[in-house]
Amino acid sequence: MIRVAILSFWHVHAKDYAAEAAAHPETELVAVWDEEPERGRAEATTRGVPFEADLGALLARPDVDGVVVTAPTTMHREVLLAAAAAGKPIFAEKVIAPTERETREIVAAVEAAGVSFVVSLPRLGSGSTRAIRDAIAEGAIGEPTLVRVRIGHNGALRTAHDPEGWLPARFFDPAQAAGGVLIDLGCHPLYLTRLFLGLPETVGATYGRFTGRAVEDNAVVSFGYANGALGVVEASFVEAGSAFAIEAHGTAGSLVFGPPDNVVRFRPSGERGAASPWTVRHQPADLPSPFAQWVDHVRTGTTAPENVAAAVDLSALAEAANRAAAEGRAIPLSSLAAE
Repeated sequence: MIRVAILSFWHVHAKDYAAEAAAHPETELVAVWDEEPERGRAEATTRGVPFEADLGALLARPDVDGVVVTAPTTMHREVLLAAAAAGKPIFAEKVIAPTERETREIVAAVEAAGVSFVVSLPRLGSGSTRAIRDAIAEGAIGEPTLVRVRIGHNGALRTAHDPEGWLPARFFDPAQAAGGVLIDLGCHPLYLTRLFLGLPETVGATYGRFTGRAVEDNAVVSFGYANGALGVVEASFVEAGSAFAIEAHGTAGSLVFGPPDNVVRFRPSGERGAASPWTVRHQPADLPSPFAQWVDHVRTGTTAPENVAAAVDLSALAEAANRAAAEGRAIPLSSLAAE
């Protein structure tokens, strides 16, 4: 049995991971730490486990075999480095850290400690993602020319039921969240576009603050590639329809996924733009959840290099997008590593 501690209930998914830890047949939730003791004590009491006010003391406990890090984004470096130094396997909410430099520092520490490390990038394992990735790799759409991935929900919208929106106010605090919708919900289209097209040369971004918060609640990010291909990332906290959709277009056809039926469809290109019929592509089953994958790695003493590489690139892309929006210009991705 792998004994798990939750390090902070700051993130909205912390309760989901706590439930997974309690339900998984090979894990047991045994302790909680939180940078806000009152919140931590309440969550620990709800789950019938002890609360530890001191992070170092919790990490020193011999009855903690691994940790789930759902602390404020701006605390990830501190918490992840401490967990790695204590030799604890780590499951972490995305992003690893707000900047590429911090992220590489953390990954180096985790690798030096030799502990299992998995970052929650759940849509990498979905059947739709795997179907589209494989179709592109097989050349079904020819040379890719445009990928567009969009995601949204209404968490920032003020309604009669939720006068300040249903997302916690802390999600709009740059001192805790290190950004707005892009560094949170927008991570999914960022890492998916990177999966389908590879890393771009440049990243541009336009952010909107529809609800007037201190951080963006609407974001559009563009990836530029040397061959002229484009990636378009869209994320929103102010979308009443809350849809997730993927489009991948190329010189020989198109792939789409999204509402209303959420299946992957393919249409080959016709002569002079003539429409060809859409056909449904086989969609494999979803892989186990990122938490379940982490449990397997902890149990077998293995690492997850593809997951970590995707998470490192994700931090770089989010940092470049935030800089592009702030500076009003496209940011060469290579410039981040040079700093």
